Amino acid sequence: MAYDEDLANRLRELLATEHGVDEKRMFGGVAFLINGNMAVCASGQGGLMVRVPPEDTAALLERDHTAPMIMAGRETRGWIRIGDDGVRTKRQLQSWATRGVDYAKSLPPK
Repeated sequence: MAYDEDLANRLRELLATEHGVDEKRMFGGVAFLINGNMAVCASGQGGLMVRVPPEDTAALLERDHTAPMIMAGRETRGWIRIGDDGVRTKRQLQSWATRGVDYAKSLPPK
C-alpha cells in the first residue's frame, strides 16, 4: 500500500512554519523530521505514525483510532499509529502532529 499523498500534503501545510523540518521517505511513506528526529509519518501502511514520549504510550493507546506501532513483531513504546478516521479533520491531524513535533523538538538534534 502506498502512503496517502493527501495526508502528506496536509502535514506539509501544518508544518510549513516549523523550523528545522526535513522530509524523508521512510517506512514506505514520508516522514517529517525536526532537527533530524522523526516526529510524524504518513505511513505506507495507511494512517499516521506519531512519535510520543515513551511513558505516554499506554495512555495514548486508550484513545480512539490508535494502535501500537509494531516493528519486528514487537510493540514499540514511543510510537503509535493513528488510523485514517483519527486524522480526518484538520483539528484531529493538528493535535497529533503537534504532539509528535513537540516531542521531536525536546530531543537533542542529530
